[in-house]
This record gives sequence, structure tokens and C-alpha cells, in this order.
Amino acid sequence: MGRELPPLNALRAFEAAGRHLSFTRAAEELNVTPAAVSHQVNGLEQYLGLRLFKRHPQGLLLTEAGQRALPGISTGFEHLSSAMSGLVAAEAERPLLISVTPSLAARWLVPRLEDFWEKHPEIEIRIDAREETSDMRRDDVDIGLRYGTGNYPGLHVECIGTQRVFPVCSPWLAEGEHPLREPADLRHHTLIHVDWRRGEMAAPAWRTWLEAAGVAHRVRARGGPRFTHHSMSLQAAVAGHGVALGSTLLVVDDLAAGRLVRPFEVALEDQYCYYFVCLPESMSNPRVRAFRDWVFGELAVHAEVVAGTAAEAG
Repeated sequence: MGRELPPLNALRAFEAAGRHLSFTRAAEELNVTPAAVSHQVNGLEQYLGLRLFKRHPQGLLLTEAGQRALPGISTGFEHLSSAMSGLVAAEAERPLLISVTPSLAARWLVPRLEDFWEKHPEIEIRIDAREETSDMRRDDVDIGLRYGTGNYPGLHVECIGTQRVFPVCSPWLAEGEHPLREPADLRHHTLIHVDWRRGEMAAPAWRTWLEAAGVAHRVRARGGPRFTHHSMSLQAAVAGHGVALGSTLLVVDDLAAGRLVRPFEVALEDQYCYYFVCLPESMSNPRVRAFRDWVFGELAVHAEVVAGTAAEAG
């Protein structure tokens, strides 16, 4: 059975006033008014049923009971302060655990980590790449970068950016024996597919894009290699094995480096989004906030790259 203790604020007020023998100086230390300190001490005396101070015009004096109590209470607060300092220090040394989808980790996050480490060398991070959504409290996950609908009850949720989906391929394939000048030219090329599904969510399909481009009747949407992760389908496109559907966040680096090109301007609006998620209380954690601000800063840069490739495709 737990021991019943007086209110902590009342004990703090008594301890500070007892050390200083002054309500005014105790109030300055605790950043409250002298009246508030006096009120807390009075409440503690009523709770205990005994006097702790003798009030005199010249100042305060501890009663015999106050003298007996003060050293132990002061030591208790010192131990509590030390324990909290140790807790904060241990938390700062623990790696920041980030749960992220495998494709986003491979094609966007990992290539940028050196920049984050240069800006925040004091923050150690650990990447947990998996499709399954982690239980952030049970698994001690600090940050999640998830792909979905944004329905994450009880979490702080921010959309990283609406994704657009469009064909990408290697430059030499786009300008090769069968150049890609218009969507109908895809009939001469292998289409690379992603067989990714979780619940009601599924990867964007070629048939949907071909219908949007008005060539579904001229280009065969079936056939071609199939992969379970976007990152593998995009790597196949980089290697020149065909044309893949890429989303903005996953192809931005390959477009900027020229490993992939965007032959057509037609793009689908992805019905899902990548989200930054964390526990609501974690937003006051400086390390979580630093990573969050860095992510959104990087997104501002990648938006300019994708806008440039859209203009070239047009």
C-alpha cells in the first residue's frame, strides 16, 4: 500500500522558505508570489496539524517540528532532482527510433541522413524499416514516417506532402530505339509493376495512369516484371529494364541526378500520403522537433526538383 504524502507544491514551498527563512526569497526561487508561498505553507501546516514556522516582524523562524523536517525534505528534493537529471540525460543518449516504410527509407531518407548528422551530431538515430505500422507506445518508437490515409488515432499527424505518380525510366531508354515522345509510345516498352497491398490500400496501377493519359486502348497494361516494393521497381527502371510508375518523394533524387527521366507530364494524384507521426507529448522533445523540422526543410528542396522535371516533361 502506497504511503500518503502531502501535496508536492506545499513541500517545495516549505523547503524553500525553510532554507531562506523568507517567504519573499522562496517566492523568487519558485517564481511565484510571496502570498502563494505563504498559502502553501499554511496548507501544509493544516494538513500536518502542527506549526512549522514562527512568524515574527523580523522574519521567519523554524519551529522544532520544522527544524526536524527540513533536512530530510531538502535531501529528498536533492535526490529527486538528481534522479530527474539522470532520466533526462539517459533519454538524450538513447537513439531516436524512427519507423519508416522500406521504400521511403531506401530512396529518400537514408541518402539524406549525412546532412542531418552534420546539422545535429548530438542526435543518434536508429532506423526501423518495415511496412507494418508500429505501436509507438509499446515499441518505444519516437517518430513514424508512414504511408497511408492519415487515420492514426491518438497521434500527432502531419502530411509530408501530397504525392503525384508518373512514369519514369532511364535516359537512354527514353531516347533509344523507340523514343518516348507521347504516352502511346509505351506500347514498345516493358512496363514495370508494383504488387503492393495493405488492407484497402494498394500501389497505383498502370491501367489507371494509361486511362488518364487516354491510351489504355493502345498500350497493354499487363505483362512485365512485378515487385513487392516501390524501391525495387524503381531500381529496375534505373537499370533500364523498363518504365516504372514513380511517386514524387521516391524519385526526386534519381531525377535530380539524371538516373531517371520523366518522359510525360501526365500525373495521377496519389490518394494516399506520407505522414510524419509521433506521440502528441513528443512534440515538446527537442530531438523529435529537430528531426521533424529537418524533414520538412528537405521537402521544400525536393518540391523544386520535381517541379522542374514536370516542366521538362511538358
